[in-house]
Amino acid sequence: MTIKAVLFDFSGTLFRIESTASWLRAVLDESRLTMSDTEFTRAARGLHDVGALPGGTTAHVTVPDHLTELMAVRDVDATRHRAAYTGMAREVPLPDDRLYDALYERHMRPAAWQPYPDALDVLSALRERGVPVGVVSNIGWDPHPVFVEHGLDRYIDTYVLSYRHGVTKPDPRLFSAACEALGVAPRDTLMVGDDRRADGGAAALGCAVHFVDHLPTADRPDGLRPVLELL
Repeated sequence: MTIKAVLFDFSGTLFRIESTASWLRAVLDESRLTMSDTEFTRAARGLHDVGALPGGTTAHVTVPDHLTELMAVRDVDATRHRAAYTGMAREVPLPDDRLYDALYERHMRPAAWQPYPDALDVLSALRERGVPVGVVSNIGWDPHPVFVEHGLDRYIDTYVLSYRHGVTKPDPRLFSAACEALGVAPRDTLMVGDDRRADGGAAALGCAVHFVDHLPTADRPDGLRPVLELL
């Protein structure tokens, strides 16, 4: 196989969302609201435990029955994405009802995201080699400003986002759309992601697949570098 293009997942692959505590603290500071240390710790832990932070890890999460159906389709459009995650956050008591929407707004800001340490080097190396790159993400909003703010947008040739297509990975239509946008055949394409079910769906089209671990940035300094060895 000759790899002529590379597709990347967004969250947990190229970028990592801030911690739940950082997320909550940023919103409280902006809202000029305060919580005692005990209340803050309890709330941050609660938001983590229910999986309220979009882009965060969810392997430990049990979705409440009344939100199960909504969470299952959260990435097919922006309205359901917001409703699902604000609904999850509302499982945790906070001192002001406005904080739930503020938390959702915060997670879409570039400041809430940090690229993995090797993302820039890997993406720039792909550009130098003339390898086109696409982002394929299950998401309910446009992450383009995050890439722009962190200086990575110049290396991305196309964004294929579930909420714009109305389908989510592992549906092969998303990967097919990305390959078409890049002008390459799936058999000549590598998909890189952290979710073996969702991102592994690219294999059904004939794409090669490479997985990375969804870890904090400090714990995964060079997880993307093997991509260059696969070309």
